[in-house]
Amino acid sequence: MDYSIYLNEFLILASALFIALLSPGPDFAMILKQSITYGKRSSIFASIGIGLGISVHVIYTILGIGLIISKSIVLFNIIKYMGAVYLVYLGYMSLKSRGMKLENGNVYNQKCMSDLKSFGVGFLTNALNPKATLFFLSIFTVVVSIDTPMYIQAFYGIFCIFATMVWFTVISLILSHRKVRDFFNSFGVWFDRVVGVVLISLGIKVALSK
Repeated sequence: MDYSIYLNEFLILASALFIALLSPGPDFAMILKQSITYGKRSSIFASIGIGLGISVHVIYTILGIGLIISKSIVLFNIIKYMGAVYLVYLGYMSLKSRGMKLENGNVYNQKCMSDLKSFGVGFLTNALNPKATLFFLSIFTVVVSIDTPMYIQAFYGIFCIFATMVWFTVISLILSHRKVRDFFNSFGVWFDRVVGVVLISLGIKVALSK
């Protein structure tokens, strides 16, 4: 089989994904929060969670369920409001935070976040993001041909998962650098307040989106 015929599809998909990753959104806001407040390890696990959260969108889109969701206002609104509530919840928790303190290169908080919880935060942030639903639905219906074999589409999906993981892991390494954390630490509790407002605003924006 001549796989070169799928190269154009892949390049368009990869370009669209790269542009989407560059656009600030809930995923980036959450990684910023994890990196500065909980440190590199927590942020990397959250990045892995975001990447695997994409698998949810890829699976139901390839199986055709995504088309059903796009045609059902009720189903889409359920996903939309779940995502909005989750973002508002994260923002509320950030507003309640008493901030963090850096000592000897370590991050100290009122509470430490486990690797599993960090992963879960990242996973749910992406899995419940209705914009991700629309993105992958449009990609796999407009860019990817209906005649493209299922295993090729699965490869596209796997690429999106790992590319997203790598992207946010790199972002995590940058944001958790000592100088960057020192900078944000200078704002103290106000950093958590600002992130909280951003997350709540994103949640409201998602809830009001059509």
